[in-house]
Amino acid sequence: MRGLRKYLTPFAPDQSGAVSVLYELGGIIVICDAGGCTGNVCGFDEPRWFERKSAVFSAGLRDMDAILGRDDRLVAKLVDAADKIDANFAAIVGTPVPAVIGTDYQALKRMCEKKTDLPILAIDTDGMELYDKGEEKAYLALFTAFAKEKYEVCKEKVGILGMTPQDVSDLKAADKVREELKKEGKEAICYGMGDGLEAVERASEVGKNIVVSAAALEVAKYLEKTFGTPYEIGYPAAGELVPNLDYQGKKILVVHQQVMAEVIRQEILKRENSAEVQTATWFMRKKEFACPQDVSLREEDDYIDLVKNGGFDIIFADACMEKMIPDFQGIFVNTRHFAVSGRLCE
Repeated sequence: MRGLRKYLTPFAPDQSGAVSVLYELGGIIVICDAGGCTGNVCGFDEPRWFERKSAVFSAGLRDMDAILGRDDRLVAKLVDAADKIDANFAAIVGTPVPAVIGTDYQALKRMCEKKTDLPILAIDTDGMELYDKGEEKAYLALFTAFAKEKYEVCKEKVGILGMTPQDVSDLKAADKVREELKKEGKEAICYGMGDGLEAVERASEVGKNIVVSAAALEVAKYLEKTFGTPYEIGYPAAGELVPNLDYQGKKILVVHQQVMAEVIRQEILKRENSAEVQTATWFMRKKEFACPQDVSLREEDDYIDLVKNGGFDIIFADACMEKMIPDFQGIFVNTRHFAVSGRLCE
């Protein structure tokens, strides 16, 4: 049955991805919902909620507010919050309710900017897409709004785009990336995980950007077009994701978000070029760095059939996906993906 889940839980929606991008940047984040979407973000989709404060609010839309489109209520609440919180900006993040009634986000943006002194980001997520689509929209809205000034380029600085817990599944990932680049005499700027809004504003001064998730590819292209900043696909701490196994002549499947799957493939091939590595993902797949044998997964049976007919010796995937293939006789490497299992690297 299409859409039936017997093993996997539902994946985080686009509004959760948008919040994840903005979470550490010191803004007021208003999720335009009645409360349920905000509860899901804070209770399930954002692991930093339990150890780091952020000003995440629900618009608290009631039935008649939504039906009658009472945008003035939302504006009044945002103005009140802005008076009480020292924030750099405010963001309005969409959910299914405003999508159904056709909310005009640009009008909301203008109304809020007239009533506050804050820059307003309007992110038209609708809850119908997965988290990475929301991240993509949030990155573009964020950098187009704040990365405007051209600074002198510092080649020792490297921007890390696409780093969120949903994508790297490790709350210590930014520290690991910084340590790896420090060995090369470089300084990592991890946007949204340790580095705040000022780093976004000074995005033009980095010597290059490293894109660690497919959701950040479009903003990397924007920064290249706007400031001439080159970018590459990668993950500086990729070595720790690949254990020491015998990969010689092995057929290997890697299931993750597209960039992480690709860096695992490249790390394996660097160690043993006779290996045959195929990647698969439940999320967006960009043609720029996809190989012909790579596949997109939609239903649980897509993954089950792929493993059943693929003849794989080794599988890299989140541990929650191991129980889906009880007949698999090869080696299963637990490669955490928070967006799939809701669990972080240990």
